[in-house]
Amino acid sequence: MKFYIVEDDYSVIRVIENIIEDKELGELVGYSLSGDDVVNEILLRRPDIVLIDLLMPDKDGIQVVKEIRSYNNQIKFIMISQVSSKELISKAYSAGIDFFISKPVNVIEIVKVIKNVSEKIKMERTLKGIKHMFEDLELNSQRYKKRDREVKIKLILSQLGILGEKGSKDIIDICNYILSNNLKPSNIKISDICSILSNSPKAMEQRIRRAINKALVNIANLGLEDNLNDVFVRYSNTLFDFEDIKAEMDLIRGKRTIGGKIKVLKFIEGLLLYSEF
Repeated sequence: MKFYIVEDDYSVIRVIENIIEDKELGELVGYSLSGDDVVNEILLRRPDIVLIDLLMPDKDGIQVVKEIRSYNNQIKFIMISQVSSKELISKAYSAGIDFFISKPVNVIEIVKVIKNVSEKIKMERTLKGIKHMFEDLELNSQRYKKRDREVKIKLILSQLGILGEKGSKDIIDICNYILSNNLKPSNIKISDICSILSNSPKAMEQRIRRAINKALVNIANLGLEDNLNDVFVRYSNTLFDFEDIKAEMDLIRGKRTIGGKIKVLKFIEGLLLYSEF
């Protein structure tokens, strides 16, 4: 542990320093005989524990504790004073001290309090480490899930015969954006996301529409060859409206002059739905 002492009596500083060294409690990284201008020094040296007198010239210990707490709430404070006023001691605890020790300094009490505070610091650090570990695990889990869903989306686009299309990358980027920001597809506009992801949003939308339209044509052709084809059955009524698939099939047969229409948002929603399982 690293210690800093703020005390206007140098003899008390020497006593505490000797206790810290003799009992192998840690390292003294600095001391000050005044509370004035000590805040920056403490913040710079970043001790684990500050032992501080309550009553000092220029600035009292409570003021110093409050100022440091406003910048760094990890530092622990042990206040040492001759004051016996319950009101002042209560103010000291309210300011953020962890323990109050009455003067004259008692070696056994100093050692006991420092060990207690040190154990508290170690426990907090352990818990913080465990928390960070679980946060990292959760973050990695989310990354794997996102990567897994992207793989599934690519597989679907491959089954539709459009993975090599330029618009497919744009479709994947949009899906990743929706997943990363936990958006509900029903609450978004594709044009808005294109404006965020591209400097040429209209060109991006056109690439997407061309890719989806090619998927529509490919699905329609599959249906004409075999309407029980697994890809046709799975996607003809989820990524598209079946009426549009049927219209496209009729166009291919020469029964009509206009094919089916595509709905970009429905296509994206369908991709996200299938990638979830």
